[in-house]
Amino acid sequence: MSNSSVETVTTPSDKYKIVLAVAIIAIGIFAYSYFSDMNIYARVGMFVGSLVIAALIFWFSEAGRRSVDFATGSYSELKRVVWPTRAETIQMTGIVFAFVIVMAIFLWLVDKLIEWIIYGVFLGWN
Repeated sequence: MSNSSVETVTTPSDKYKIVLAVAIIAIGIFAYSYFSDMNIYARVGMFVGSLVIAALIFWFSEAGRRSVDFATGSYSELKRVVWPTRAETIQMTGIVFAFVIVMAIFLWLVDKLIEWIIYGVFLGWN
């Protein structure tokens, strides 16, 4: 990971771009609902078109560029991950299941002990 400092600078034009992108998505949702008598493909096309236009507007904002930089950095980090083998995965899953079973039995025993102490010893309800 890099240790670079992050400075967030948001200009008014970037804020307007993001507000415009959200408004375009809202218009697409409204158009999908309002034109209910039209063909479903046309309605879906209007909605998808609004998503594409909003994505393009967001892409050209500073927040959009930061999002793309974050996605490319995340992808490069993902390529460096050493994934476990199938045998290691099965072994670790078995260990987790065994631990869950042991903890369930332990908590059941503690519950029964507390129940016996409260109802049997203190209250005398047998």
